[in-house]
Amino acid sequence: MPLPRLLALFLAATPLFAAPAHDLYLCATANKDYIVGAKLNTMNGVLLRGPDDTYEPVGTNFPGIYDLVVDPRDSRVRYMATLNGVFVTTDGDRTRRVTTDWSVTEPHGICLDSHNPDCVYLATPDGIVVSTDRGATWARRETGLPERGKYTQVVTADRTKAGRVFAGLEKGIFVTDDGAAHWRCVFPTVRTVVDIRQSPHDPSLWLAATEGDGLVRSRDGGLTWEKVTTSFPEQPVYNVSFDATNPRRLVFSSWMNGVCTSEDGGTTWTTRNIGLPADGHVFRVAVDPDTGRLYANVHHNFIYTSTDFGRTWLKQSLAGAIVYNFVFVPKN
Repeated sequence: MPLPRLLALFLAATPLFAAPAHDLYLCATANKDYIVGAKLNTMNGVLLRGPDDTYEPVGTNFPGIYDLVVDPRDSRVRYMATLNGVFVTTDGDRTRRVTTDWSVTEPHGICLDSHNPDCVYLATPDGIVVSTDRGATWARRETGLPERGKYTQVVTADRTKAGRVFAGLEKGIFVTDDGAAHWRCVFPTVRTVVDIRQSPHDPSLWLAATEGDGLVRSRDGGLTWEKVTTSFPEQPVYNVSFDATNPRRLVFSSWMNGVCTSEDGGTTWTTRNIGLPADGHVFRVAVDPDTGRLYANVHHNFIYTSTDFGRTWLKQSLAGAIVYNFVFVPKN
């Protein structure tokens, strides 16, 4: 067989050369030390990872984009939780429009129901706002939420059931089963819940990060929750991520203790910071669903990556960055 044909067959059969199934978008700011009038190149807003691990801005340079969700039917349709409310684009971020009014500011979390992608949920500093028409109009849906303590940091839809959404408030974890018509508390706390994730392997397994109760877990689809035993259970945890390539691998970020990983499904946890700055201020972590590669953002520092699940880290890019979210989107 001719050599070029053999090489082509080898490349096609080798996973190393497989094209990634996801695009990586960052909701980030990279403007440390910027002052008005400075001749400093800044990148803010939505950034897209290129094939050489550099990042290019998508859409307008805007420093207050905290979260991003993409319509699974059409990746050109995107919703962004921003300093000024919700930005909506229907053309792949060539144009944007604000669709919320003056009463909605500084939302930090946004999600949509995969069973009904026209329905979008928004986490705001004073409660939960919902759109049922692709972001054209918005209404507050807060029946069952506490009168005081409605500060909401995150909303996450259950991929197994239409209309089921979890919300992280300063008073605990709340859930709705009817599209936000009614909410009920399933984990009370006085420490704000800042991240809620559903396992890509087992839909009944959920993890949530809190600002004072450490990591909490549900094994029954979010009906009941328990604190996860780690070396520092009372420390603030900023976010948690599952490894889609390995059901036993989990990771979370911490301000005081950096990156902590588990390779036995969450039974034991190990701090892994070799190669990261000594201050340990890790603001966000994520796991690439295609490769299992770890990403970490050290606050106002750099993005770091690890190919050995945190045993060693390498500085990658985006000096002075704050990454609010790593968003992996299936290629459409």
